[in-house]
Amino acid sequence: MINQIKTVLLIGVLTGLLLFIGSFFGQTGLTVAIIFVVLMNAVIYFFSDKIALMMYKAKELKKSDLPWLHDMVKEITTEAGIPMPKGIYLIPTKQGNAFCAGIGPSRYVLACTQGIIDILTKEELKGVLAHEVAHSKNRDVLIATVAATIAGVISYLAHMLQFGLIFGGGDDEGQSTGNIIGLIALAILTPIIALIIQMAISRSREYLADETGAKLIKNSKSLSKALEKIHASVKDSPLNFGSEAASSLFIANPFRGNALTNLFSTHPDVNERIKRLNALRF
Repeated sequence: MINQIKTVLLIGVLTGLLLFIGSFFGQTGLTVAIIFVVLMNAVIYFFSDKIALMMYKAKELKKSDLPWLHDMVKEITTEAGIPMPKGIYLIPTKQGNAFCAGIGPSRYVLACTQGIIDILTKEELKGVLAHEVAHSKNRDVLIATVAATIAGVISYLAHMLQFGLIFGGGDDEGQSTGNIIGLIALAILTPIIALIIQMAISRSREYLADETGAKLIKNSKSLSKALEKIHASVKDSPLNFGSEAASSLFIANPFRGNALTNLFSTHPDVNERIKRLNALRF
């Protein structure tokens, strides 16, 4: 519940930030920005599953390939009260990881790396799959798209403001140096603030998926143990294909981060995730 409330509040802050910076452009400028960004994000929203599967070289796993894996997903989705995914896929890497992509319970896919199947016990893998099913059940792709759209419009408007300040100069009446500096600072800082809020929303949804998944299988320890192994695997075997732009889909960032990328991380600190999972009681 706390993470759901946090998501609503953060999206409210993003919306307020959008309205604030939009006030500098009038109705026409704001409308153009919204239409452009909404169309761009709509394409990503409806085709995110196909894009992600292609990007990470995923191949579909038939039930005859790994019947126990399909049975495990069936058990979790039945408990969650949502349909089976449109497909279960295998990503050819020894890194342990997994993701869920799609528009929600009506259409989504699950993907596991070869590594996660190799390094986790079946009970630990069940915890991971429950986490991924929880993303679909909680409609996290929709929420992420809403946040990305609002943040995208803010960034688009901020760039328009930067362009106007660079090439438009002050007005004929002579705008004060202080006002111009203030607008430049606003144009630079606003998209950064929007990105930080967007990442905070992503982290809150990860916490929620951890909790929802653990409740689905009535076991939080299996996921906490899995997270330890997954993060060790990411350090040992970072992905050398795919794109960091889609790293938020995975249960753990599949690429090695640095101090800057960690600041804008889409994933919570693994130790905090494990601590919260171990504190859950059923």
